[in-house]
Amino acid sequence: MDYELILKDIKPTQEEQNDIDAMSDKLVGFLNETCKNQDISAKIAVVGSVAKRTALRGKSDIDIFMAFPLDVSEDTLKEKGLELAHKCNDAFDGTASHHYASHPYVQANIEGYEVDMVPCYEIEDGSQLKSAVDRTILHTRYVKRHLTPEGCDEVLLLKRFMDMTGTYGSEFKVGGFAGYLCELLIIKYGSFEETLKAATNWQYGHIIDLEDYGTGGQFNDPLIMIDPTDKNRNVGAALRLNKFSEFIQSARNYLSSDNKRDYFYPLDKHIDKESILNELEKRGSDFIAIKFDIPDMPLDTLHPQLKMTTEALADKIANEEFNVFCADYASDEKDTAVILLEMASSKLNNIKINYGPKIYLNKACNNFTAKYGPETCHIIDDFLVHAQKRQFTDVVQFIEDLFTTEHIRKIKVGKNLRKAILNSYEFTSIEDLAEDEFYITFLDDFINPGQYIVR
Repeated sequence: MDYELILKDIKPTQEEQNDIDAMSDKLVGFLNETCKNQDISAKIAVVGSVAKRTALRGKSDIDIFMAFPLDVSEDTLKEKGLELAHKCNDAFDGTASHHYASHPYVQANIEGYEVDMVPCYEIEDGSQLKSAVDRTILHTRYVKRHLTPEGCDEVLLLKRFMDMTGTYGSEFKVGGFAGYLCELLIIKYGSFEETLKAATNWQYGHIIDLEDYGTGGQFNDPLIMIDPTDKNRNVGAALRLNKFSEFIQSARNYLSSDNKRDYFYPLDKHIDKESILNELEKRGSDFIAIKFDIPDMPLDTLHPQLKMTTEALADKIANEEFNVFCADYASDEKDTAVILLEMASSKLNNIKINYGPKIYLNKACNNFTAKYGPETCHIIDDFLVHAQKRQFTDVVQFIEDLFTTEHIRKIKVGKNLRKAILNSYEFTSIEDLAEDEFYITFLDDFINPGQYIVR
């Protein structure tokens, strides 16, 4: 495989690299000068993939950390850090907004670049940690010490491969591999292909401990990568089991493929509305799509709440003995979200079994028969049971009852979503959903969940 041809497409051009370096230098220079003029004790550093030379082409966002001494109070750090960030944004005519990690930081759009300016503490090792972001400067130093220019190229290949197979990105929406995790994998295995070969033999709970700290046993995650800058942190903590598994299978598929180049480029998808609808109809399932407005909220809050709501609704429906084959959600992240339920059965008979106590519990059994009448009770295994009429035989009616002010608290709905669902939810048809370009892509992914991991 000629990876040089791939790198020509995914590696930042020299012009792009020069531009990003120049912009980074201007921003750091302004912040350093401001700190000097205002007697602010903060060290300014560019961190992240730009600093490590592991940013893919077109994804050169700038991360600038403002590191304050450990004896500075948290209130002062926040106040001075945000003040510095806003001064920098204003000086370059940017557009700024506040975001939150362990504490507030400023995200600015400056001359077309997305710039995160983050106040943190200056630490030398993980034992001094005062906030989660404090490690980031240490991460940058570690990677720069251990990655050669050739190693950086291998990271780019790994990131691009993961991106195209749907396993890259540690944000909750994806639940995949973080950029730092990719860099540590290349440091461990030496190259993109060796990483894939190793991954084909990973088991749940695989431990990688670059500094031999011996702390892997304290974690229970699919992949355990001990942070070389903090022995008590797993870099892979955000990696969900399905993405861990998808990467393993993607690696197997790639290594045995005759079309390896295709894995580095987007799928050549020709999504046709009629073919999607025909495929859905052929499944013979009942599809229930619930569409609702979403409030203005950070994406790293929106997606966990949508996932929790979807899973809670599916579980509640299943507890009522309706057969949920598959459930998922999607959101355009601006206005609306959809919960899609594929039902193997959405209608039930009108009789259900009400389980009572085990037959050995004399008093409880007497109370049960007194309530329902001994002539209506019978035995299943060693349970006393009673056949009773169902309240709901149609899942749509059940959801309508559940999505009311009186009953919505029966499921775990994201706290920011509850009011929006109650006020705006509606059942929509698959046909109407397919009219929206965003949601027809979601439908395609829904019925073809494995299409990204094989070419």
